[in-house]
Amino acid sequence: MSREPLTLASGSPRRRQLLEMLGIPVRVVPSNVPEVRRPMETALDYVERLAREKALGVGGRLVLGADTTVIVRDEVLEKPLDETDALRMLLKLQGRTHQVVTSVALVAGERIHQATDVTNVSFRRMNPEYLRAYVATGEPMDKAGGYGIQGYGAALVDRIEGDFFSVMGLPIRLVLRLMEEAGERYEFGPAAAMAVG
Repeated sequence: MSREPLTLASGSPRRRQLLEMLGIPVRVVPSNVPEVRRPMETALDYVERLAREKALGVGGRLVLGADTTVIVRDEVLEKPLDETDALRMLLKLQGRTHQVVTSVALVAGERIHQATDVTNVSFRRMNPEYLRAYVATGEPMDKAGGYGIQGYGAALVDRIEGDFFSVMGLPIRLVLRLMEEAGERYEFGPAAAMAVG
């Protein structure tokens, strides 16, 4: 069983929390990779490239990088620039199904292991005043698509088809699979057994 901390190349408190929930020791070293989509780069290629670059951009023997984006009607919605942008995103998402794409890349020594999840999330229609009040909480500001499914944003969701943890920013089952592929073992808590299935 490995006791070496996993280096998380992300400042996301949600990603750290999910790893710690599994009993995985985590060392947080946020990556400073610029999140800029290249011309003609598909959303999937963009997310996968960022996850890889984040993992490779931080030193260490065992490094996890991740990136999440939201896609609705071929438009990529990243973190909102301000409250007006967050409201614009939420108005675009309401009453529609969108895709949350999360890619994880694990650098283990000289090898890179990577996997990507696509989850469909359907929003219900909401009163614009409710959406403004939600934006005023500040919750949307550091999240792709302008909402947090694990917080007040759960009230916006009608249905999820796929991995809830992926929508939070870290598909646990894929992380565990990548760690297994890399030969890394940790003493997991009970939550790991539920996520592996």
